[in-house]
Amino acid sequence: MTYSFNLIDQPWIPCARPDGRMEELSLRETLARAHDLRGIQGDSPLETASLYRLLLAVIHSVLRGPKTKGAWAELWNTKQFEMSKFDSYFKKWHTRFDLFDKDRPFYQVKSNKDGREKTSNDVMPDVASGTNATLFSHADDENNIALTPSKAARTLLVMQTMSVAGGWGMAPKESSDAPWGRGVIFLTEDDTLFNSLLLNLFKYPDNQVMPTTKEDMPAWEVENPFKPKREQPLGYLDFLTWQNRQVALIPEGDAASPIVKQMTISQGLKLEAATLDPMKHYRIDEKKGYLFHRFSEERSLWRDSAALFKVHNPQTTRPPQAFYWLAYLADENAIEKHQTYRFMALGMSNDQAKIDFYRHETFPLPLNYLQHDFLIEKLTQALAMAENVSRALWSAGNQLAILVVSSNSDGKSWKDINKLTKEDAKKLYRHWGTERFFWSKLEVPFYEFLQTMPEDESALTHWNETLKQTAWDALASAERMAGENTKALKATVKARGVLAYELKKLFEELQPQQEVTA
Repeated sequence: MTYSFNLIDQPWIPCARPDGRMEELSLRETLARAHDLRGIQGDSPLETASLYRLLLAVIHSVLRGPKTKGAWAELWNTKQFEMSKFDSYFKKWHTRFDLFDKDRPFYQVKSNKDGREKTSNDVMPDVASGTNATLFSHADDENNIALTPSKAARTLLVMQTMSVAGGWGMAPKESSDAPWGRGVIFLTEDDTLFNSLLLNLFKYPDNQVMPTTKEDMPAWEVENPFKPKREQPLGYLDFLTWQNRQVALIPEGDAASPIVKQMTISQGLKLEAATLDPMKHYRIDEKKGYLFHRFSEERSLWRDSAALFKVHNPQTTRPPQAFYWLAYLADENAIEKHQTYRFMALGMSNDQAKIDFYRHETFPLPLNYLQHDFLIEKLTQALAMAENVSRALWSAGNQLAILVVSSNSDGKSWKDINKLTKEDAKKLYRHWGTERFFWSKLEVPFYEFLQTMPEDESALTHWNETLKQTAWDALASAERMAGENTKALKATVKARGVLAYELKKLFEELQPQQEVTA
């Protein structure tokens, strides 16, 4: 039986309309209507990131650019894609975008006799199967999910873009990480999909983005994307369409409405771990070199925003290329200098092959921070003070927990307190969630501070007041959970004294020194 599902013509990309409703569109229609769409929204952050990556690859491939800032500005000012270039390109490569093409199925191999047979459950990270934890779906190995062609296409993209070594049914020795399998992916976002895509559409070719050779082209344009065998991309297009797995989907059912339950998979190209990804943020370690930023379950990304925005400090960090690009465009007056965009941070946290959680965070990105180092210094100061207040809160909350566990510890130094008491107090303090309360309550005020600080001289003072009040609120939350018995009430008095002392010490340092008169 002959199957066909061409991604250029058939609906499969989940797009958000201006009214918030979702609609699946074809590749061509997504680009043609990009100026009238809010964005892409996959079933998971992994899908969303993978779809944005593909769209950028297609646009760069069609334009073979933009080669200059002027060419980019011309695109930006048109406010929508001129589709005649895309239509000519899609006509030339039409069969290469067919998910079930008999010769060159999209992002797959024609046959994979040496591959391992896998079910849809095995390769979907949000399905409980094998070592996968149940994150969103409660399907199991006994009930393989039947993927529609649109879902199969998105799943295939995620496999090539986000798979990790040892994950999704493959042994670690047989596999390697895909380009976005680890680390946080940063993309600029605006109010329309067109703007979002353009703001992440860097100059091409540009060796600062990625070293590029004359042989660079997307996977669908080459006869065999796995040759030459390589660990370094031939250029940015090769990187954006990197084939991490050799996959062969096995369609079944009616030709008019096929489904996919099974496939064969084997290792594809192995990307060199030292390859610097333009969509990631790196911290430069003297001994270990470039270390990409990871999601932490206990730490929201906004707490690291000062480091993320440092585009003028190449000795210690390498921010995402999108931030460099925005700073450059603003300096060149290609975009408004005082505009506030947003950025998306997408990805997952994993322990080897086991995925712990996905995350998709979005928060404001005022361009002022990318242009003025003194604003970064103020932002660094504000975030450092938040960390200091958090430590002060820990001192008070820890005192509360210790005295609730053992009132006999009152007045003792830390080294003289019983070890078991310390351990029980630590568990109790964690149970109260005092620090989670503190940081979660600060998120919205921080976004307000981030946007007002460049123009409002009092913003930092207001932020410090918010920190103090939030610390007291967090301690009060712990006090309520500690109870109202005599022991708890005495512990509360001690804890409040600790917090008052620590906060006074912190904020007295910010007060200007008074002149001493004779």
